[in-house]
Amino acid sequence: MNNIPRTLAEKVRPRHTALMIVDMQNDFCAQGGYLQRTRAESGRNPIRVDENAAIADRIGVLADAARRSGATVAWLRSIYDFKYLADAHIAMRDGEGCCLEGTWGADFFRIQPRDGDVVVDKHTFSGFHETGLHARLQERGIETLVMTGVATNVCVDSTLRHGFFLGYHIVVAEDGVGSGNPVGHEGTLSTVKVNFGEIATSSELLRLFGSHAAADALPAL
Repeated sequence: MNNIPRTLAEKVRPRHTALMIVDMQNDFCAQGGYLQRTRAESGRNPIRVDENAAIADRIGVLADAARRSGATVAWLRSIYDFKYLADAHIAMRDGEGCCLEGTWGADFFRIQPRDGDVVVDKHTFSGFHETGLHARLQERGIETLVMTGVATNVCVDSTLRHGFFLGYHIVVAEDGVGSGNPVGHEGTLSTVKVNFGEIATSSELLRLFGSHAAADALPAL
């Protein structure tokens, strides 16, 4: 019990930490991507994607610092071709689907994996569900997940909850996650604070990764 990390600094020990980058893909993040396009075409309230470029750039800075510190950088990529989805998931999708294999929509948005990063494809909201993510993180001795990406209240939330149930310490980079649903975004951050882990700024995380200069030059949201 005495060896359990309890402070943010104790949890974010680089060699036992994975920076998780969730679904930073064109269909979720870009102008003309699935979410922005289908909402506009349906006449529903539009999804705002204008903040995603700054979020991606912040994640890119965090990823560079994490690599230099010896932390793992792990990317989750949604592939939502109907052949992979459960009927319940298909029932919630519009007819054309999103993040289809081999399409621009499934490509990463603004930032890309580097050699040595972990890249895992998933077919539902949790990055751990029926994927090899847990085994790959365990091979690297990972104990803490620092969550970034989109959407805060959907795939980020599903993955961090699943990770918590598997025994990982959870940290969310509050300015490194985003959602077109502001209420859902704030709800996830509030729930994490109470039940699942820590909320930290990118600047705090960069300093824990030993990159003070990068912390002082983060892109503004």
